Amino acid sequence: MEAARQLNQSDLPAAPSFSGTLAPDAKTATDFLSATPDTPEAREHLRDVKEAFFRRHAAAMYADLTANYTRSLRVSELVYGAAERFPFLLPTRAQIAAERTLRRQSAKKGLEIDQGFFIAHVLADAKAGNHLIQAMLLPKREAEGRIGEFRQTGFVDLGGATVERKGRIGEVCLTNPKFINAEDDAAMAALETGIDLVLLDENIEVGVLRGGLLDHPKYKGRRVFNAGINLTHLYYGQISFVEFILERELGLLNKIYRGHARRTCWDAEIEDYAEKPWLAVVESFAIGGGCQLLCVMDRVIAEPDTYFNLPASKEGFIPGSANLRLPRLAGIQNARHGIFFEKKFHAGTPEGMMICDEVVPTGQMEDAIARNTAQMLRAGFMSTISNRKALRVGQEPLPTYRRYMATYSRQQCLCMYDRALIDNLEHSWQPQQRRM
Repeated sequence: MEAARQLNQSDLPAAPSFSGTLAPDAKTATDFLSATPDTPEAREHLRDVKEAFFRRHAAAMYADLTANYTRSLRVSELVYGAAERFPFLLPTRAQIAAERTLRRQSAKKGLEIDQGFFIAHVLADAKAGNHLIQAMLLPKREAEGRIGEFRQTGFVDLGGATVERKGRIGEVCLTNPKFINAEDDAAMAALETGIDLVLLDENIEVGVLRGGLLDHPKYKGRRVFNAGINLTHLYYGQISFVEFILERELGLLNKIYRGHARRTCWDAEIEDYAEKPWLAVVESFAIGGGCQLLCVMDRVIAEPDTYFNLPASKEGFIPGSANLRLPRLAGIQNARHGIFFEKKFHAGTPEGMMICDEVVPTGQMEDAIARNTAQMLRAGFMSTISNRKALRVGQEPLPTYRRYMATYSRQQCLCMYDRALIDNLEHSWQPQQRRM
């Protein structure tokens, strides 16, 4: 087997040399990639060539695609724009859509790995990375299109989420009942739009995030905060690396943590975001991505008997930004126990109370929400936001986050196409027995 592998490698064409100038190097790369068949034996070699190009030119590509930093592009707009502008270096939207029709993560070629490598090298560059982070902190067009309706009615149903204004509180509910409030492409897109609407409404001063009511036989009439990534969708190749994995982190979670960017301050040394404090209301459980959300909240309250966990060892990938943030809350040892050894953090226990701030007796949640949000704003909105900014800058300055996300982008795309991920899902989740 090893001899055969070495033979195949020796038959591959030599990697091209790059001069360091974008235009001629892009032509060199395109000529090489278009002339080399994308076979399983050649795939790693081709990927090495692409990453060598990105290492030299990702920042220049970003400047070109954003018209020298005058355009703000979401990650999806960036990668598909790059695919058109620089042929063969990145998959086109049509190629990614075709891979989804295979209905198996294991059947895909791994085209999204090229996207992960490209975004990793964009984020690794301070100027380009900061600009991309700020672009992802702008309100989505969907939110800008519905903010008038929300201001007038105080309620919007986004499909996978609802958002409602209750006095000066903006309550966002995850509503994916078919999958017990699990996270998938559509639900996370809706949830981010809901977060945007809360941040855009001038009459709202504090956000509340909770799970919607379910009709599921096991949870009928109960709320579930978040069941984590939809593992069935993942197994069947319906979880997008760009629109779900990356935009969830750089958009949804980072908007809760940092707020909306102001268009004029992307390169400023002082953080100046339009932000609001957030309260999480955990009912039933917060699994995986739900636990990740708790790490960006200003306060977390939970029902008795709830738990939070990060079943990364059962899934085979990085649990979002929890590796960056959970150690600050629970300590590095508890974080490792959670990520590698499936530790559950139960509300009311010493470890659980490192993540959760208050356990609320059954039937008293609405009163607890009102009491906690009032306390969060007791010193005044300006004081609350100012202290929030100061705490965040001390804990997670933007360069730290940017470097983390560069590593995350590169490693997570590799995890998504590792055979062990499929084996883990088949063993732990048995997705063949579940409905899509």
